[in-house]
Amino acid sequence: QMQLVESGGGLVQPGGSLRLSCAASRSIFSINAMGWYRQAPGKQRELVATITRGGSTDYADSVKGRFTISRDNAENTVYLQMNSLKPEDTAVYYCNANPAYRALWGQGTQVTVSS
Repeated sequence: QMQLVESGGGLVQPGGSLRLSCAASRSIFSINAMGWYRQAPGKQRELVATITRGGSTDYADSVKGRFTISRDNAENTVYLQMNSLKPEDTAVYYCNANPAYRALWGQGTQVTVSS
């Protein structure tokens, strides 16, 4: 059973940057599309970025131009570079396949954007 562990979150001021990592316990090469999701307090979890095995990417309009998703198949890791962070980016961030598998949800990593 694969496990995904997110890390890299924290408290950052508006306009700042963070880089999130998602480490898989085994190869992610077989998973065509990996995604980063987030859930803000009182809101439903939403997909913010997707990357295919071949490197094609897609982003939610709210993060387009600010976030960059990447994957290292050899290291079984998916990254999310977040720049120009806004208070509305505050959420718990998760990685999973896209579409998501219930069994792959991890604990997530908290991102708080506040001055």
